[in-house]
Amino acid sequence: MLPKILQLGKFYPPDIGGIESVMQDICDGINARGLICDVLCSSSSYNFSYEILDSRARIYRTKSFGKLASTSITPQMIFTLQKLIKAYDIIHLHLPDPMANLALFLSNIQGKLIILHWHSDIIKQRHLLKLYAPLQSWLLQRAHSIIATSPKYALESAFLQPYRDKCVSIPIGIDDIAPSSLESTLPQRPAQSKKGEKKVIFALGRLVAYKGFEYAIEAMTLLPQYCLHIGGTGALQQKLQQKINALGLQDRVKLLGTLSHQERAQQFRNAHIFILPSITKNEAFGIVQVEAMSQGLPVVSCSIDGSGVDYVNAHNISGLVVPPQNPAAIAQAIREIERDYERFSRNARARFLQLFTSDKMLDSIYELYCSLYASRENLLGGGQH
Repeated sequence: MLPKILQLGKFYPPDIGGIESVMQDICDGINARGLICDVLCSSSSYNFSYEILDSRARIYRTKSFGKLASTSITPQMIFTLQKLIKAYDIIHLHLPDPMANLALFLSNIQGKLIILHWHSDIIKQRHLLKLYAPLQSWLLQRAHSIIATSPKYALESAFLQPYRDKCVSIPIGIDDIAPSSLESTLPQRPAQSKKGEKKVIFALGRLVAYKGFEYAIEAMTLLPQYCLHIGGTGALQQKLQQKINALGLQDRVKLLGTLSHQERAQQFRNAHIFILPSITKNEAFGIVQVEAMSQGLPVVSCSIDGSGVDYVNAHNISGLVVPPQNPAAIAQAIREIERDYERFSRNARARFLQLFTSDKMLDSIYELYCSLYASRENLLGGGQH
């Protein structure tokens, strides 16, 4: 017999988000590998829906009454899980998600294997964490395995430290979008063929405080031979544009707004270096770094206590890691990469292929499912709630 898996999460594509993309990749990839993997999540349209994808995966979306502290309020998830859970062997819960945590707590989990996918600690809603902490502790104690997206996060998260023996590191992976003919070789970068043409530094993300874009903009005053393109929208768009104007950088720093898939890919192809200037642990992994590395782009990122950002971008290998909130250090890192560009570019591509492809992630998750299921009698014991 093979295990049947149910993923629990906040939302699912076409709702866009980093965790949602990971859930979809797991659903598609695990079903393609011969297991049954379905999804229970919240609907963003206030309606219950049920769909079958490719005659394999079932996607259940429960009615939501909106969001509170980034959590979808969907009591229907509780009742739906209580009905569905009987049909599954493994429950794979993506965190943080207090609603899904509550639904699992109120369901009969006897005889079920529980996997937690720890994408991030709760950072922003710390004032509500005290209320949620007992439920989170119950879940951590009950889990049979905890997936951390980097070894560093598993080691440094205060919540995971008591449960290190349950933790396994499985980095987030993406499809290789570089031309297949390149294989592991260096992807071609746009040549600086036109005299005086400036090389592009690319950044991508929501325009919010923890992303640290203001420091990347300030660094451009020290890098007259480069231009900076920032993709994304957010609450700080006007403030960042004002900073660009005040520094007289309108000709070299562009806020690109929302990018289509094609526009995003084109920006990666046109770029020379990628920068992720995030300054707090809200940036738990930095999947955009992986996209950049897949294209052979060296990365400049910041050292953040407790975050996996500088695991993804290995210092002096795939790029350089600098102190946060330090425009001068960012500028110096750009110059240092330029002096040894081919090595950094080749290493970035090689590190992507070694650690961060979707097949690497999916193979590891498939193996985890199968190994837990094979050991279920020992792991479940009495199967108490």
